[in-house]
Amino acid sequence: MTKKIREVVIPKEKAVFRLDGRGRWHSEEGEFLHRKIIEHFHASIRKDEQGFHLMQKHRDFREKVYFPYEDTALFVFDVVKGENIELVLNTRKRVKLMPRKLFIRDDELYIRLGEDRAKFTEHALIRLSPFLEFEEEETFVKVKGRRYRIPNKGDVHKNIN
Repeated sequence: MTKKIREVVIPKEKAVFRLDGRGRWHSEEGEFLHRKIIEHFHASIRKDEQGFHLMQKHRDFREKVYFPYEDTALFVFDVVKGENIELVLNTRKRVKLMPRKLFIRDDELYIRLGEDRAKFTEHALIRLSPFLEFEEEETFVKVKGRRYRIPNKGDVHKNIN
């Protein structure tokens, strides 16, 4: 017989931390500075029907903390060039660059990941820059000798979730 693990759920209104629009964690005292804690938070991001949360397993229970975030909870932190171009998300997940899923909104680059989207950080944009081309008002990404236009979805006010 398996023991059912108790689940503790903290709604985002009671979370003591948040994720800003640049992928940085903050508490009431300010921005998180300890790299290992930051990495642990990012790697703990999960999503369910109620939204994005941090999942942490303790000895006798599992804790879900839904957290507020600006714009999106997912970020592209790095770009790795190999046989394919891979994007490294803040959650540590790696996804293949799919040029047709890129878009620009409010001068920020995003990629659609199913029903979610991930925003490119400044570091990731620098790493992607050798593949970007600009022509008048248009932006393109060049992958494996093929050029793809990145659509601009216009200026849309960002929601705080």
